[in-house]
Amino acid sequence: MGQFSEACACCQIRPLSVCSLLNQTDFEELGRSAYRVRLAARTTVFLEGETATSFYSLREGVVRLYKLLPDGRRQIVAFLMAGDFLGMTDSGRHEFSAVAVSPVALCKFSRASFARFIDKRPHLLRRVNELIVRELIQAQSHMVLLGQGSAEEKIVSFLIGWRDRLAKLRGAKDVIDLPMSRQDIADYLGLTIETVSRTLNRLEREGEIQILPGGVSLLDTERAEGLAAA
Repeated sequence: MGQFSEACACCQIRPLSVCSLLNQTDFEELGRSAYRVRLAARTTVFLEGETATSFYSLREGVVRLYKLLPDGRRQIVAFLMAGDFLGMTDSGRHEFSAVAVSPVALCKFSRASFARFIDKRPHLLRRVNELIVRELIQAQSHMVLLGQGSAEEKIVSFLIGWRDRLAKLRGAKDVIDLPMSRQDIADYLGLTIETVSRTLNRLEREGEIQILPGGVSLLDTERAEGLAAA
C-alpha cells in the first residue's frame, strides 16, 4: 500500500487535481492508497490495448497521449500536465498510449481500490466528472486546431493554447516552455516536422517569436492571439 507523506501534505497542484474536493481525513486516506511514481523522459506510463489496472494523477512534468494509426503514423491526441488525471476508460483497456515527454511525477491509484473509495464519496465522483469534462473540452479544442487552415495558424494557436494552460498552472510568464519535440508538435497538429520547423523559423525571421532553448517567446502577442482566434 501507499503511504501518506509530505509529498501529499505539501502537494502544490492539489487544487487542480482529483483530490481538490476532499477533506483532510479523506485526503490522507486516499494518499495512503496511492503510490508516488517518478519516471524519466521517454518512459512509457501505459500502452494502448493494455488492461487498465490503475489511474494516475500527474503531479509534475508533461505526458503525451497518442494512437498509432493503421499506416504506422503516430497521432498525438493530447499533452497532459500537472493536475490532469489519466488512465480513465470504460472499456477496461487503455484507449491510448501514454509516454513521459519530460521527467514526470505521478500518483498511481489502483483502479479497484479507487472505485471503492469513490463509491462512498459522491462529491469526489463529481470532481472526476469535472476532469472528464475538462478532458473533453481539450479534445474538442484539439479538433478545432486540426481544422485550422494554415500551418502558421495551427502552430500559433497551439502556442497560445499551451501558454494559457501553463498560466493556469503557474502564472503568466514571458517564455512558453515547450518540453515536447518538434516531431511531437507535428504529430499533434497533423503536420510534418519539416513544416513545423520551417514555420517556426519563418515566424522568428518575421519578428513574431523568438526561439529559445526549450521554448519560445511571443514577440507580437496581439497578432498571435488574432491568428489563434481566427
